[in-house]
Amino acid sequence: MIARKLAAGFDPRGRSDSALEALVDGGAVRPGERVDDDSLTPAAVLVPLVERPEGLVIMLTKRTAHLAHHPGQISFPGGRLEDADKGNLTTCALRETEEETGLDRQLVRILGRLDDYVTGTGFVVTPIVGVIDPPFTLAPDSFEVAEVFEVPLAFVLDQANHQLQRREVKGRQRPFWAMTWEDKLIWGATAGILVNLSEVLAAIE
Repeated sequence: MIARKLAAGFDPRGRSDSALEALVDGGAVRPGERVDDDSLTPAAVLVPLVERPEGLVIMLTKRTAHLAHHPGQISFPGGRLEDADKGNLTTCALRETEEETGLDRQLVRILGRLDDYVTGTGFVVTPIVGVIDPPFTLAPDSFEVAEVFEVPLAFVLDQANHQLQRREVKGRQRPFWAMTWEDKLIWGATAGILVNLSEVLAAIE
């Protein structure tokens, strides 16, 4: 069911920070604006769904505070496409997940993908959705990952938990999606990808 929803809901135009800004500020809805793909750095993340007795949950990571990029932020496991990935974004997402969390990539059953997300920092991120069936063990990379935690899928699907906030970036008030789960603020591209997941899966019966 989820795989069918992902295939039916995929938009090849993608999403972007700037498209969200245009939508919120009353402009026309624009796609991911990938005018010059060569100027963007390809990256991939895994959106890991875990089967728990109480229902599906999403596994997320909290980045360590000393990292140069996005320190302390909540993110999906993933990173930029490397030569070893041979152009395969699924391979990239699984490799990065294994490196960051210690999760054996063989335990992930790929279901599909969400829309590409173009960030204001110059990345085009491809979210790959996969299911992990317990039991499994994790060994997070202590340099990159401060914590691995899970958020109920039901929380993400509830639009009441989707917040539009703003912050000043280079003198402009930029909108971004945010969700607060317990004591953790999930925001930016990660929250935007979760909103995309929610929109695609909302009709699941």
